[in-house]
Amino acid sequence: MAERNIFLSTIEPAEAVRLAKAALERASLIKPETVAAHEALGRVTSAPIFARCSSPTYHTAAMDGIAVASATTFAAHESNPLRLVKGQNYVPVNTGHPLPDGLDAVVMIEHVHTQSDTVVCIEAPAFPWQNVRRIGEDIVASELLLPQNHTLTAYDLGALLSAGIFEVSVWERVRLTFIPTGDEVLDFLDRPTPAPGQIIESNSQVFRAIASSWGAAPTWTAPVPDRPEALKAAVASALAEGAHVVVVGAGSSAGSKDFTHTVFESLGEILCHGISVMPGKPTLLGVTRGLFEGRLLVGAPGYPVSAVVCLEDVLAPIARWLTRQMPQERQRITARLARKIPSRPGLEEIVRLAVGKVGEGFVAAPLARGAGLITSLTKAQAVTRIPAQSEGLAQDARIEAELFVPLAALESVLMHIGSHDNILDLLANEFMGLGEPLSLVSSHVGSMGGLTALKHGAALFAGCHLFDPVSGDFNFPFLQRHLPGLDLTVINLAIRHQGLIVRKGNPKNIAGVADLARPDVRFINRQRGAGTRILLDHHLAQAGIAPADVQGYDRDEFTHMAVAVNVLTGAADCGLGIFAAAKAMGLDFVPLARERYDLILPTAFLADPRIKTLREIIGQEGFQERMRKLGGYDTPLTGQVMQPGLGLGLGE
Repeated sequence: MAERNIFLSTIEPAEAVRLAKAALERASLIKPETVAAHEALGRVTSAPIFARCSSPTYHTAAMDGIAVASATTFAAHESNPLRLVKGQNYVPVNTGHPLPDGLDAVVMIEHVHTQSDTVVCIEAPAFPWQNVRRIGEDIVASELLLPQNHTLTAYDLGALLSAGIFEVSVWERVRLTFIPTGDEVLDFLDRPTPAPGQIIESNSQVFRAIASSWGAAPTWTAPVPDRPEALKAAVASALAEGAHVVVVGAGSSAGSKDFTHTVFESLGEILCHGISVMPGKPTLLGVTRGLFEGRLLVGAPGYPVSAVVCLEDVLAPIARWLTRQMPQERQRITARLARKIPSRPGLEEIVRLAVGKVGEGFVAAPLARGAGLITSLTKAQAVTRIPAQSEGLAQDARIEAELFVPLAALESVLMHIGSHDNILDLLANEFMGLGEPLSLVSSHVGSMGGLTALKHGAALFAGCHLFDPVSGDFNFPFLQRHLPGLDLTVINLAIRHQGLIVRKGNPKNIAGVADLARPDVRFINRQRGAGTRILLDHHLAQAGIAPADVQGYDRDEFTHMAVAVNVLTGAADCGLGIFAAAKAMGLDFVPLARERYDLILPTAFLADPRIKTLREIIGQEGFQERMRKLGGYDTPLTGQVMQPGLGLGLGE
């Protein structure tokens, strides 16, 4: 077996950036180049730019009207209008016309009284240079137009062309090449369907998009197999093709097939291996020596979220520094944490957040924290950072959130915390199709977690389906028990079918809850506090089965779809979930119960425009039909305000 890499020490990202800057000769690495001014948006000037022409280049009328010599109009008055003759003491002009010689003012057409084709009157004098743009009013030839190391904006392009500048000297773009590695990695360009043990490569395209936002020029290669000679050849080829920076994706950790460290050492020297932040710890930096002297080598972690941290916290500031761009920071807000975030001391931790406005403030709910979960970034509005010395953040803590989205976008977010249901995805898509789109963000913490969020004012609404066997009712007994005194409104979303999700054909012949006690049946559960788990416990108690007798009772997932995937892939023989999840995965379903899935919200939020829109959508027959097509949903109560004791309604 190949020797494993060892992380001897980790350093803060800022220190890694400092080491890279100290090792790189920026002046010799990034050279000036000349580009057309009209194509220079976002580029950085490499030298000062001086105006070639004045703007305007002549005295010009700033208004439609008549050009006059101001000194000849001083006698004009309302009681004594001044008579002017065309060609003698006035000339008609339009905006932008050159001012005729000897004239120094323009009287607006609105203030001119026409007596004939050649005679007009004015009732007030004009003052010198009234309504006139003078030569050089905006730009004077030879003056400094833009300094060096200035990032060119859309407005700058207009100024350049107005000043007669048609080409500009800018710093060349940073050329970066991303090299994905791994025997198990498939080239996405082949449009493959992965077999077990294989993955479709995607980090290169995340890298390409992120690097493009810096104004860089990124490229990528096909995946390189886990062989040191192949990786070294790929890195050398990228350097020979002119890359200023080569990023190797994966292979920088401590596994037996992680060769990036060795390859980088053979091409130059290692600057650092390991940053003190999670995710992102395996980040590796080096610099080349010899033939390709002074190029940056980066080893990015293979997990997508870790790779993004490497790119954004380490490579981005280096790339911006190379092209003399100003550092960029995300907008920050203070938000209240919807639930606690435990953390292990020793490393700074970056946590992705769903953020929305609830009441008068902002609420942030932590998303799944796995470094391999790219969807935790697609769903996030922000991140927060847990200091290295901290053991985590408490519920209701005031945190600093770094926004991925404009602040105004948070006003259009509906923050849902509670039980998962496939209808939420349907709703999210419906919201985004509105003329004024809304974003539904959902933290799946189970029904009881949703009630806790409502108790702490951390959610706009919560999805719940808690069954009380004593009363036979849903949700209200739990509201009375856990949220007494809160003014809440309960609106039904659907009646849904719960049951055992089993593999196609039901090869284990699972017929009901009693079969969960069989030693050959592997179960996958929902998390503690989930209404589905509470329903399971009720049926187990009725069947006289102890949780310990169910193989897999302590293995849990946070969504119905995750339960279905476990069954589909053979990781479990069955799990309790909704029919819609089984149908979506092509699995079989053993019915167990019908239940009421309600949306619970503070009554005060009924006036919120976002909630009004929510109610309008779920009340539409077309939307309800789309719900029913998912499978396992009944809609006789959908959109109605529920009352205690209603249960499943009439005919249950």
